[in-house]
Amino acid sequence: MTDIGQLSTLLIYGAMAAYAVALVSFAVDLSGLRDGGPEGRRRKAVGIAMSTTWVGAALHLAGVVTRAIAAGRVPWANMYEFSTLFSLVAILVFLGLTRTRDLRFLGTFVVGLTLLMLGIAVSVLYVRADGVQPALDSYWLIIHVSIATIATGVLAIGAVLSVVQLVQERSELRRVRASTEVSEPALVGATGGATGGGSPAAGAMTGRWSKLMESAPTSAEFERLAFRLNAVGFMLWTFTIIAGAIWAEHAWGRPWGWDPKETWSFVIWVVYAAYLHARSTRGWEGRRAAYLSIFGFVCVLANYFVVNLVFNSLHSYSGIG
Repeated sequence: MTDIGQLSTLLIYGAMAAYAVALVSFAVDLSGLRDGGPEGRRRKAVGIAMSTTWVGAALHLAGVVTRAIAAGRVPWANMYEFSTLFSLVAILVFLGLTRTRDLRFLGTFVVGLTLLMLGIAVSVLYVRADGVQPALDSYWLIIHVSIATIATGVLAIGAVLSVVQLVQERSELRRVRASTEVSEPALVGATGGATGGGSPAAGAMTGRWSKLMESAPTSAEFERLAFRLNAVGFMLWTFTIIAGAIWAEHAWGRPWGWDPKETWSFVIWVVYAAYLHARSTRGWEGRRAAYLSIFGFVCVLANYFVVNLVFNSLHSYSGIG
């Protein structure tokens, strides 16, 4: 199975190469949108970006499948495998969203995040394909960790949408201020006064970024979409915790022990529960909701990297979830 394991690694590298081409193409498209370049040039760049993203996703999926064949088990039993799989989920969620609405300009952020995670996976987290320790040889590995992987990928896209929401909200506020200031020169001229001018360079820069964001959905649309994805991710994370407690009862004779991994998983659950509650019942829409969404995913990353790599935990032998 060594040859298949090597093939899996090569496929992941191939996916990274395709994603790198896609990232450059998405960046060219963003530059065209920002500068108001020719429509044909923009669409050509984003067409290349989407095509290479699909190629990368296919290679990525093949790499995950061949990893499972090489290991003779499900491909999510360690941090390397978890990283390759949840980044694949994020890419597939992004590609699925682009089928129903034009969110292709988000490709720079999503593909960039995926490329970063794969880079960390192959350079820092890589381990050879092999079996699992007896404690992990359970059907709960299939149930518990697979749902955690999907939840992480979904929450990652929710966080990306919240970041873009904040950028769009700021752009909208600038456009409102600009529209209210348009009438000031005429008003001041009519009264014989002098007008104060802003920096032309700053105005040009603002104009370029406004051009980009004008072609994107509104911040409210980004916020609604992020909320839906975070709601799905929260339900999946809830199931992850419940399944983990059942597995802990079978493996260690107790469902919960405030192990660092269990504690941080609960912290994540509380943050997203607060986000959903505040968004639904307290009117925390807009910026405050976005900050909570981003903070929630920061907690997910802390749980994944810091808790797995720094803390002593009953979960340390696996480094997953």
